[in-house]
Amino acid sequence: MTASSPTILALDFDGVICDGLIEYFEVAWRAYCQIWSPANTTPPDDLALRFYRLRPVIETGWEMPVLIKALVDEVPEEKILQEWVNITPQILLDNNLQAKEIGAKLDNLRDKWINTDLDGWLSLHRFYPGVLEKIKVTVANEVKLYIVTTKEGRFVQQLLQREGLNVPPAAIFGKEVKRPKYEILRELIHVANQKPVSLWFVEDRLKTLQLVQQQTDLGNVKLFLADWGYNTQAERKSAQDDPRIQVLSLPQFAKDFSGWL
Repeated sequence: MTASSPTILALDFDGVICDGLIEYFEVAWRAYCQIWSPANTTPPDDLALRFYRLRPVIETGWEMPVLIKALVDEVPEEKILQEWVNITPQILLDNNLQAKEIGAKLDNLRDKWINTDLDGWLSLHRFYPGVLEKIKVTVANEVKLYIVTTKEGRFVQQLLQREGLNVPPAAIFGKEVKRPKYEILRELIHVANQKPVSLWFVEDRLKTLQLVQQQTDLGNVKLFLADWGYNTQAERKSAQDDPRIQVLSLPQFAKDFSGWL
């Protein structure tokens, strides 16, 4: 391996490999209906598209039905982008709700859906163009591939298997691991047999990359922000101004690693 390619490639899943927006909206709408009991349980025509545009503001799953509530209440999109951290607690307060309570409802709805219609649930996930092909080439070139995600590992594996890609369970660090991503990256470096180690990490959440930056022992990890994922224009601009983070486009991702830098 040269300096212009990794020995280990760590990828986030949702927002880097797979687009789960359709599923996010469907489960969030179901939770919204359960919590707020709207007269009409069919979502307005433009609601899903507005939700997709604003998905980058979501940090934790329970916020998704709250985002739908904000949109139904006609909170302006620009205000949501700028002031989401203030809007969420206000909606919780106004409706006498707790984040944990909403999160439990969302998780229960998703679990029930998965248990009764797994194929239907899996079918709402889409893979970004060219990503799976790049992964296959990467593995064939003996770069160690790991998926580091907040999605449950078993679903990541099932979604990839549907596309004919068998990633061993040991290479998938999912929600069940319950550790910050920077800790997992640290572990990957420690267990690597080959020296020197060149670890590249692709993620669509700027805050996650910034947390890696704060770890003094991970200074050699190359960090990439996937600009096709769930991030905002302001976050991409912030990443462009950061010498440690490389903003990566989808066409770049499909190229040789030398084209990433």
